[in-house]
Amino acid sequence: MSTTNPVTITAPEGVPFIDITREFDAPVSAVFAAHSDPELVKQWLGPNGYEMDIEEYDFVSGGRYKYIHRDPEGGEYKFNGVFHVVRKNEFAIQTFEYEGFPDVVSIESMTFEDLGNGRTRLSGHSVYPSLEARDGMIESNMERGVVEGYERLDKIVAQS
Repeated sequence: MSTTNPVTITAPEGVPFIDITREFDAPVSAVFAAHSDPELVKQWLGPNGYEMDIEEYDFVSGGRYKYIHRDPEGGEYKFNGVFHVVRKNEFAIQTFEYEGFPDVVSIESMTFEDLGNGRTRLSGHSVYPSLEARDGMIESNMERGVVEGYERLDKIVAQS
């Protein structure tokens, strides 16, 4: 099943923000569950062809996460953060750090919006410590990972 739902990624000029919006043809509970269950997260997060090992993933207020993505050539990309606020089927705030750029931590919020008729809008807002850090994230091929990951997420939430 291919999706007709585009990903909108916006990086406003002059401010260290990235906004990502995507709609899913699935209920909020399914989209939220795919973010909260580490076994599901492993199936969709990141670019196609990457493997994911999760060391820790506790999607609750005060929980933590730590995982590694491995590209097809064996390159490793380690990430970690803290889930500051998680409200089931509604909202989450987390920190996000790519260990390849230590000390550059973004704060990200995700809003899970029920659009009715079993559809969901997921809106993410990321705040970086500088424009340089934000631009580095954009230049890291982030868009590919987001788009490809959400295409896999479509398949997961369609089964729920």
